[in-house]
Amino acid sequence: MAVAWAVAATVPPMMAPMTNHAPDDAPATESPADAGDGVPGAGVAGDSALGAGVAGKLDVAGRLEVAGKLEQVIAAQVRHYRTAGGLSSAELAARTGLSKAMISRIETATTSCSLTTLQRLADGLKIPVTALFRGADTDRDATFTKSGQGSLTVRSGTQHGHEYRVLGTLKGRTDALEPTLVTLTDASDVFPLFQHPGTEFIYMLTGKMIYGHGAYEYAMEAGDSLLLDGEGPHGPLELLDLPIRFLAVSAK
Repeated sequence: MAVAWAVAATVPPMMAPMTNHAPDDAPATESPADAGDGVPGAGVAGDSALGAGVAGKLDVAGRLEVAGKLEQVIAAQVRHYRTAGGLSSAELAARTGLSKAMISRIETATTSCSLTTLQRLADGLKIPVTALFRGADTDRDATFTKSGQGSLTVRSGTQHGHEYRVLGTLKGRTDALEPTLVTLTDASDVFPLFQHPGTEFIYMLTGKMIYGHGAYEYAMEAGDSLLLDGEGPHGPLELLDLPIRFLAVSAK
């Protein structure tokens, strides 16, 4: 036992594996994320990259595949403007200082571009940077109303026999237009005068009337229009030729 202990005691401890250190002037090794970009740190997880940290999957070559919506939009726009300008991938690469491989990755949406890369692309394609994002945000509210339809609503003129049919609204928009089809029949009386914040546009469809706004009066018939400040008291003063239908569009 003493011999065995003595042998073990004389075995030098294992040395830590040596790390090769390149000299200070040696070129840095390019990481897969930065390869071909020509912009330090411009890979998927770059410090200023759009979509930094975007989850992806490795393809058979070990490259990170990115298939986000923004990457697809940028890919389509770069390809569109490049081909529209008659440029090859190599020519665009020369213009931007990026590699041809990076141009290919951008156009196939397999990388996320840094802000610097986006600026280089825009300069090379001679377009504003915002053009590269065209189509990225397309989900917006819209209201379609078939002829003869719309939502009937009650207003102060309803009790005088006037019909108000709202032709569309946009949820959550305080600045949205509010188009209303107003119908006055022989059962209608003269409007009470209205006042409200914002502006209003009136377009006559059928009939004739005298419409007042403040101290002024306007003889209106089909095809006539009136744009007014809603703060001034306004409304029909005389109904000359019934039925009367006009479109009233108000905005705050």
